[in-house]
Amino acid sequence: MPIKIPAALPAHDVLKREGVMVMSEETALRQDIRPLQIGLLNLMPKKVQTETQFARVIGATPLQIELTLIRMSDHAARNTSAAHLEAFYQPFRQARERRFDGLIITGAPVEHLDYEAVGYWDELREVFDWTQTNVHSTAGVCWGGMAMLYHFYGVPKHMLPAKAFGCYRHQAVAPAARLLQGFSDSFLVPVSRWTEVRGEDVALHPELEVLIHSEEMGPCLIEDRPHRAFYMFNHLEYDSTTLKEEYERDVAKGAPIAVPVDYFPDDDPGRPPENRWRSHGQLLYRNWINEIYQSTPYDIEAIGS
Repeated sequence: MPIKIPAALPAHDVLKREGVMVMSEETALRQDIRPLQIGLLNLMPKKVQTETQFARVIGATPLQIELTLIRMSDHAARNTSAAHLEAFYQPFRQARERRFDGLIITGAPVEHLDYEAVGYWDELREVFDWTQTNVHSTAGVCWGGMAMLYHFYGVPKHMLPAKAFGCYRHQAVAPAARLLQGFSDSFLVPVSRWTEVRGEDVALHPELEVLIHSEEMGPCLIEDRPHRAFYMFNHLEYDSTTLKEEYERDVAKGAPIAVPVDYFPDDDPGRPPENRWRSHGQLLYRNWINEIYQSTPYDIEAIGS
């Protein structure tokens, strides 16, 4: 089954060109099936790019998905047009009246701030608590996952001396985990962050299980069964050129940035990068969607009960 998104959303044409099945409202209504309701709380400044990336990975499943784009209620986005937000996004104060089978909470470019100093932190804490009554399963990505882990367990983030940037070898340390079905023993994962969550802090909480780990980058994927959540600190959803665009942006600004590790062939920024993580990105989110499908109530109003 395809993913159902508005025909006017930029991601619609991108995914169709890539061969990802997308569905119109009219076609969806003809099918006697309850689509999975997945929300995307998009905290990233380049919202169109981020919504396309996540629509791609959750659309690569055999189930019908209806994607709802959500934003913080009063935070003003500076890199996305007001018209786009008005047309395609619901503020959280509106979305909170609904129930969702799944919710993705993205990262945000606020790593240098203490959590409590983020302008929308109070509302985001409401989101985290709301997931426990209105969302069947939640995926926190990058800063979004770190923030959720801090909210529920007090696990801190630590600033890195330099940006972790590139493609790093990771290991599946819990290969029998449902989220890792089909994963290789080791694989590359794109990393782009200024902070880290440390394994020794996570180990203080036996409710948390590290599923993917890197000797260089530390924990990558953590499952939190008591809160029906997982936290992915890196970026299997990234496009082939996302790290390239970040690198070229920082170079143009004169910001201190190293060539991303093991990303460009022969570490040559003049050569096009190869995507060596796409299959594992699709596997992770396909496994998540399948787990939701197997366990979510058919009556969506029963979520949280």
